[in-house]
This record gives sequence, structure tokens and C-alpha cells, in this order.
Amino acid sequence: MNKAQHNQELWRATVLDAWHMLEKEEISATLEGTAALNLQGCAIQNDESIQFSIQWDAVEKLHRKLTRYNAGKLEKDTRICSFSFQLNDYYVKIIGYLGTVVRTDPDRMLIFIGTDQIAVKSFSYFLHTLEKNDTIRMTVKDHLRQLQKSDTSQNGQAWNNEAYQAWVNRFGTPEQAANKIKRDPIGRIGALANYLTDVRGTNVINLLGSHAGKALALALMGARVTVVDISAENAAYAEKVAHALHIPLNYIVSDVLQLPIDQHHTKYDTVFMELGILHYFVDLEPLAKLIFQILKPGGTFVIQEFHPISTKLVTTRGKRQIVFGNYFDQTLRTRDVAYSKHLDTGKGAASNSTHTVYLREWTLGEIVTVFAQAGLMVQRLDETPNMKVNDIGLPKLFTLVCSKPE
Repeated sequence: MNKAQHNQELWRATVLDAWHMLEKEEISATLEGTAALNLQGCAIQNDESIQFSIQWDAVEKLHRKLTRYNAGKLEKDTRICSFSFQLNDYYVKIIGYLGTVVRTDPDRMLIFIGTDQIAVKSFSYFLHTLEKNDTIRMTVKDHLRQLQKSDTSQNGQAWNNEAYQAWVNRFGTPEQAANKIKRDPIGRIGALANYLTDVRGTNVINLLGSHAGKALALALMGARVTVVDISAENAAYAEKVAHALHIPLNYIVSDVLQLPIDQHHTKYDTVFMELGILHYFVDLEPLAKLIFQILKPGGTFVIQEFHPISTKLVTTRGKRQIVFGNYFDQTLRTRDVAYSKHLDTGKGAASNSTHTVYLREWTLGEIVTVFAQAGLMVQRLDETPNMKVNDIGLPKLFTLVCSKPE
């Protein structure tokens, strides 16, 4: 181990030692600043600072207990109380903010470091508190881009594994699927039908369009449709359905964020996305920027998604509604790909790593804000209730409609 590696290991051990000290004192804390980023793998070079925020009313008590660690002078003003102490070869800063509750901070996130679980400030915290040209913010954005590439690779492997057979199991052969679409194209569009009207002669693009069922229904209604999706198996199924329908389909097999802007700039009257797609993005800003760029002036963006209340917070077991999660949780999670339930692989399918992807679940506020900040004008936000009696009163879907200024 070279010196740099040794210093990094010592720094990490010091962070964990300090965390364990706070745990022993039963003090809620959050690792802040660049230390929080470094611990999550977002390297801020030449910065080994360590800072924890704790409850305001616990700072003075902790200061008295840490005198044996050469705790420095207690600094206090009307809103901030802080001190530093020496641990190993590092100084650890403890800070309390008046009027805040550490454990309910929406930007506080629990991560595992080996077998230890530690609370840190999330990436989103730095993105929404730092100026856009701040070097630390730009480092976070670059880290998220690299993470998105890694996740895209994982998602691509998963969605190119048996997806074609899953759609056959669900919809039938491409010829059978085509007949179902032909019989009732508006019905195939389903809950999006009220938002995708007067499409004849328009350019429509479906991002993360999967098996293209809704895009092909729109094509039957006279739209010129393009689908973008990372899965060649999805494309193969969709293209055979289009052939059976005798209609053209432009299916682009690509990571959506790698779509060449020069070929698609201001090309589309409508961009639409639907159901179980936003969680594939660890940062929504690049997606929102892409959509703004490919829309024509005056064009419309429509996204229909599962409501975050139903995906992040409340579930139903029997006749009981149960709060199961933290609505503001910003961690990445693993989950089976959406099509895996349609495979004849038995109960062992869930453990198959080729069917697992990594997801970030967003709040409704985060979703609306990112598209508005990209320059799109929010026209409406509709929330749809769950149709199950036991889920009465819970939102199931939301539909966001935005327009690009003329």
C-alpha cells in the first residue's frame, strides 16, 4: 500500500471512528461537506476535511465529553454552534444548526461502508445548494454521468436478456399483438389517450418505448413515430409487430441520453414517456435538457408515471394501508427488470442478476421542478387514484404535461 492509499484508509477509518463515537453517545448525526461526497465515491481531491452536523442542543454536551480529544473552543452565534476535536491525525468538526432536526432532513441518506451504516448528505443536496459553476457541483455532475453510464450498461444487459420472450408471453406473437392494436388503437393508448390527441401528420417520439405498443397505436392514428430504447430485444419484437400492422416504425436502439442531438434537434411535435421509466435516471437534468432540445417550439411533452406516493411510501396488505418507506429517500436501489414477471423462470428468477437493475426513485416535486427548470412550461399535473377498493384514497399515477415556448 502506497502513502496515498494509506492516508485514504486512515481518513476513512477516522470518519467511521467519529461516527461510532456519536452513535455511542446516542446522538443523531450526518456527515457533511466533501467528506460525504468522498465516502460515496465522488472524489474531491486533496480534501480530507471531516464535518458532522448534530442536533443543536447536543453540541455543548458533546463538547464537554470530548475534552480528552483536545476539543477546541466552542464557537456559537445565533444560528450555528460548532467545535473541532482531534482524532487520529485529523480534525473532526462538529456543528449544530438552530431549528433543524437531523433525522428528518430530506437530504440525509444512509449508506453502507462495509458492514457499517452511516448517514451522509446526498448528491441532490449539493446539486440544489451549490451554484451551477461551482467546481464541487460540477464534480458531482461528472460523477453522476459516470454512474449513469454504469447503470445504463447494467440496464442494457438486463433488458437484452429474454425480453422478447417476455412480450410473447404477455401479448402473444407479434401477429397476435398487432391484431389487438388494430382492433382498438385508442384503447391501446389507454390513460394517455386524453393527452395524445390530433396526432395525425405529427412527429412523435417515445423515449424508453419498450415494446412500442402505444407508439404503434399512434402510428395507426396517423402519427410519424420514433421509439428510442436500449433493448435490441424490445426493438425486434416492436419491429415485427409494426411489420404485421404494415406501418413504418423508426426504432432507435440507444441509450436515450446518447441520442445525437444534431439529428433530432427541434424535430418533434410530441415527446412522451410512460410508466416505470424515470427511476432509471440517477440525475434527471440531462433527460430534461434532451427533451427540451428535441421538441419543436410549441411542442408538447407528456409523461405518465407511477405516483411516488405509491412507489415510495404507502402499500396495501390485505385491507390495510401501510407506510413502508421514506418519501424523501434518495438512495439507489436494486430491483428486478419490469418484464421478469412475464418469464417462465419460476421463483428463482428474482435472484438472477441478469434481471436486476439499479434505480433512483424521485419525488413529485423533484420531477416537476427539473422539467420546469429546463425551460418547459408546466401546463397541467393530473393525479389518478388507485382503482382497487382497498387502495381507495391513494394516488396511483400522475400525468405531467409541459410545452416548449414558441
